[in-house]
Amino acid sequence: MIPIIVPVFGPEEQAAVAEVLRSGWVVQGPKVRQFETALAEIVGAEHAVAVSSATAGLHLALHIAGIGVGDDVVVPSLSFIASTNAAWMVGARPVFADVAPDCPNATAETIARAWTDKTRAVIAVHQLGVPLDRAPIAQLCAERGAVLIDDAACALGSLHDGQPVGRDADLAVFSFHPRKVVTTGEGGAITTNRADWAERMRALRQHGMSIAPADRHQSGANEHYGEPGWNFRMTDLQAAVGVEQLKRLPTIVERRRALAARYDTLLGDCWDVAPMTPRSADTWNAQTYCLCVMPDGGPAGARRDRVLRFLNARDVGARRGILAAHLEPAWRDHPRGPLPCSDAWAAQSLALPLHHFLTDEEQRFVVATLREALALSE
Repeated sequence: MIPIIVPVFGPEEQAAVAEVLRSGWVVQGPKVRQFETALAEIVGAEHAVAVSSATAGLHLALHIAGIGVGDDVVVPSLSFIASTNAAWMVGARPVFADVAPDCPNATAETIARAWTDKTRAVIAVHQLGVPLDRAPIAQLCAERGAVLIDDAACALGSLHDGQPVGRDADLAVFSFHPRKVVTTGEGGAITTNRADWAERMRALRQHGMSIAPADRHQSGANEHYGEPGWNFRMTDLQAAVGVEQLKRLPTIVERRRALAARYDTLLGDCWDVAPMTPRSADTWNAQTYCLCVMPDGGPAGARRDRVLRFLNARDVGARRGILAAHLEPAWRDHPRGPLPCSDAWAAQSLALPLHHFLTDEEQRFVVATLREALALSE
């Protein structure tokens, strides 16, 4: 099988984990702080708060912004389901926004159409690492008094107008799941430029504890719990891997961009697919190489699914590209307006293998197999 992703691990990650094991401090501790410092520097944010997953990060971001029962959160349906579930997790109501026809991101226009008189937050997703056209969305939220949360789970290493995604965000959430460009296994982080939010989130991620365990250990001070919180901690084992992974980020992104460009070249004359490409002002981290399979007039998604089955049967680890929450059983009966572009992306998008170790021969095989699948599915 040619897998869709292979994490880039080396002796540096192994040595870092061994060092943590030898230290005896394997829970949240000094390595988490080192990881947070390195991430904040990469993003260009004042603070980074490491957590157990990006889902936990979205939950915490909404909570710290005061979003809860009785509030509406506008969120694109076209995203991994965690983007929608996060609103539900704080007791708010997700309201689905559509995306652009030529880019899998929501826009200020699609978000405005989904706005209600109870909207107090917007989760704007940088889908598959493709940067949002963020400024109009931020202006819309500012004018209407809603908090904007950047779901940048896939976007570490992407740039918008020359700046790292997340730099100007009040709250941006990143993922370090193995499908992302760098990984800690499971793990996530929230970046912010507000010191008060960062301090409170650090307490809330560990049950509301007033002092970090390492600080308590060194000072001998007793902790107290000022408000209820959660166990959203990242371990030092994960953070040790993350510190080394962040050092690899520029090399990994450069390699992924080169592979994505080669797919574009190899598929340049294939009219049965339309590769997803970022707008010209953006610099994409090539987190996922996604294309749309042109429909054949049959049921929505039928041709894409036939192509996907053919690829998998030939040991090409392709996946459906982007799911839409409103089409999943968990949210199928949730009230919504029309989402035609989300429906199309969900039915047609297909993700091809893209990882650091993908060889020229493997990439040619993937493309040749895709062409064969498309010919047979006509």
